[in-house]
Amino acid sequence: MSIVGVDIGGTFTDLVGYRDGRMVFSKTSTTPADPTVGVATSVREAACDVPGLREFLHGATIAINTVLERKGAATALLTTEGFRDVYAIGRGNRPEGFNIFFRRPRPLVPRDRTYEMHERMNARGGPLVPLDEAEVLALGTKLVAEGIQAVAVCFLHAYANPAHEAAAGRVLRENFPDLFVTLSHEILREVREYERTSTTVLNGYVGPRVRAYLGRLETFLKEEEFTGSIQIMRSNGGTMSLAQASAQPVLMMESGPVAGMIGAGQLAKLFNMHRCIGFDMGGTTAKATLITDGVPAIEEGYYIGGYASGQPMQLPVVDIVEVGTGGGSIAWCDAAGRLHVGPQSAGADPGPACYGKGGEDPVITDADLVLGRLNAGRFLGGGMGLDTERSRAAIAAKVAGRLGLGVEEAALGICRIADSAMGLAVRAVSVNRGVDPREAAMIAFGGAGPLHALAIAKEIFIPTVVIPKLPGNFSAFGMLLAPWRQDFVRTLVGEFGALDTAQVDAAYAELSAAGRAQLDSDGIDGDSARFVFAADLRYRGQEHAITVPVDTPRSLSGGSAALRKRFDELHDLRYGHAAPDERIEVVNLRLVVTADRNDPAVTGFAEATYVPTDPRPETTRKVVFDDPARPLDARILWRPGLAPGFTVEGPAVIEEPNSTVLIHPGDRMEVSPHGHLVISVAPDT
Repeated sequence: MSIVGVDIGGTFTDLVGYRDGRMVFSKTSTTPADPTVGVATSVREAACDVPGLREFLHGATIAINTVLERKGAATALLTTEGFRDVYAIGRGNRPEGFNIFFRRPRPLVPRDRTYEMHERMNARGGPLVPLDEAEVLALGTKLVAEGIQAVAVCFLHAYANPAHEAAAGRVLRENFPDLFVTLSHEILREVREYERTSTTVLNGYVGPRVRAYLGRLETFLKEEEFTGSIQIMRSNGGTMSLAQASAQPVLMMESGPVAGMIGAGQLAKLFNMHRCIGFDMGGTTAKATLITDGVPAIEEGYYIGGYASGQPMQLPVVDIVEVGTGGGSIAWCDAAGRLHVGPQSAGADPGPACYGKGGEDPVITDADLVLGRLNAGRFLGGGMGLDTERSRAAIAAKVAGRLGLGVEEAALGICRIADSAMGLAVRAVSVNRGVDPREAAMIAFGGAGPLHALAIAKEIFIPTVVIPKLPGNFSAFGMLLAPWRQDFVRTLVGEFGALDTAQVDAAYAELSAAGRAQLDSDGIDGDSARFVFAADLRYRGQEHAITVPVDTPRSLSGGSAALRKRFDELHDLRYGHAAPDERIEVVNLRLVVTADRNDPAVTGFAEATYVPTDPRPETTRKVVFDDPARPLDARILWRPGLAPGFTVEGPAVIEEPNSTVLIHPGDRMEVSPHGHLVISVAPDT
């Protein structure tokens, strides 16, 4: 075996690997107290030869969960004198103007742990007030005595000249080695003081917890005599070294979810889909991403916890819209008798009531089981039995009894509310982006995704849904396809076509040198790497910019007509209008360095001709679709035994070891030559 990918979710830990010429996989419960236990179990169940591994790829939700749960380290913030309140003030916009309960983002570092340093750079990077290193040393001593675990340093205009930040970092790291020190210029060299400060604080806030976890993971692999490379999934859809992830854990905020979207992109290319929507529903959350020509959309910014009151992170991230409706999301009634689903989750411990681990709250999985959509005897391929009576009791006690409904009625209500919430996420990446979902397809995966995908597709008129092979482990599979990737940015403000050529050349040369240095540091062959340059452009007077690919640095200083046209087209696509006669301003220069794995055994898995391996007899059972009083007789099929070309029309349920596909009445499914399920969705009447 040469390569393996492990994805740790809130409920399950998934593994996909390549061993002895074939793909292997496993799915085990996540251990919240120590996720490495789930990793060890998944490796053991897949019979992995750890010493023989060439590469171990890994994604986890530990960083983003640390922020959402506000369980990060005690962090201090060092900033320039006079700018102590930048982080607390944030932005003046109010996204929810009619919400009387609206509250601004709550800083992760309180004001009494924010300290002003006597130093100053101007906007061009020129020193105005030198840094007092003795002041930094004295403050470091005070912080350690107070039990501070992490320090974020974000000085004014450090993106232009990081000398003062570097000096402060040197003092802190040399004298207080136990402090987790984050310097803004090491994470992000870009304008926007508030966003840059927030990103730096996020890195410090999650740093100690993530570093400790990655240390335990590395220790486990060393004890198993692993000698290969450990790569961690980044939020931008690429991977990075373990060392970089330990120092810059903010880069892995969406580490797990993005991997599945990489796999969905490969599938979109296989089916020649121009536009499709990747939909991932796991145990804790559901995610959606727009994919164009096989490439997931990437945004230069993200809000952890939502745009209205979340923590801004100004880094490249796959554009994922996430909602708290996973298989383990809890259904509950408020004081007014209204039914809600999520965002609280039962997680892996105790999990849904049907797991029999002590959970008493009903969740979506319990509702699916009561409705006959899940097979209690085949969950996880029969490796984990489900208790239907516990599900019924939980729904009766917490939902049905309070609402005066029957258990099946309450269960259907739970599923419909969840489907509606997930439908809004799919709308957010399609309709809200100017894409007609009627002209797109959906690629659905995750343990619970295929169970709910068709209901969502019907709601917003998506005509085709594709369920890939290994849907329950698809995010782990996507890791095997992810390239090594690094993003670099430098702020350079000036008018398009009037920038100094030498200045532009020097900036791009600096970016290229940083890219080559990272390649060398991670042991990546530089000859196999691709360097793609870009620039952030905007019409003069605008606030926000659009990233546009740049063929050569000279096209910025020379005012390339082709680049100008491309910007106008992108502006029209995003905002619905363009202004070809307006002057354009350059804001930032960017470089993306990637190196593909190009392992034919892995990349060819999705395209390989499918051969059925485990035929089982077809059965039937009662399944509730739209009317709890009138369940339908649904055909029950075992997916591993379905040959290419096999078709079925709903109502039907297709079961497999790690997932279940629910086919509604009128929908038609066909097994593709590669073993993927292609479903034509009947209009919802």
